[in-house]
Amino acid sequence: MEYQIDELDRGIIRMLSKDGRLPFSEIANALDVTEKTIRLRYKNLVQNKIIEVVGVVNPIALGLKAGAIIQIKTEQRMMAKVKEELSTLKEVRYITMTSGDYPLLIQINVRSQEDIRDCVLNLDRIEGITAINTIIQLENYKNTFEYL
Repeated sequence: MEYQIDELDRGIIRMLSKDGRLPFSEIANALDVTEKTIRLRYKNLVQNKIIEVVGVVNPIALGLKAGAIIQIKTEQRMMAKVKEELSTLKEVRYITMTSGDYPLLIQINVRSQEDIRDCVLNLDRIEGITAINTIIQLENYKNTFEYL
């Protein structure tokens, strides 16, 4: 049976989305339940893969100040192979399948514009890629992990 989230779960998720280190006692006070209830709900949310606890890195703080969104067109029946190859590249932080002319979209974060160029040149060497459309990110205005 699939785990069904309710309003209490949504409240926990909202609060942890803003501050993943929030103490259970604070969440319990804000949501007017016991700390034990929050602990049990949190455990269920993690076990059912509704939330995942990770450290979110600020790429700029690591010197990764340049970014691009790259659309990728593949040969027929090569998308899975290309996707696997893309997933091995350390500068690729996001891969998704999309509709339209470019079935794959990736996002990269690197140190410089030259590194974007080098990444595009490396993509050109991957068997099965037939076209690349690179969109340079000039400035990021919103990057959130809040879904509720």
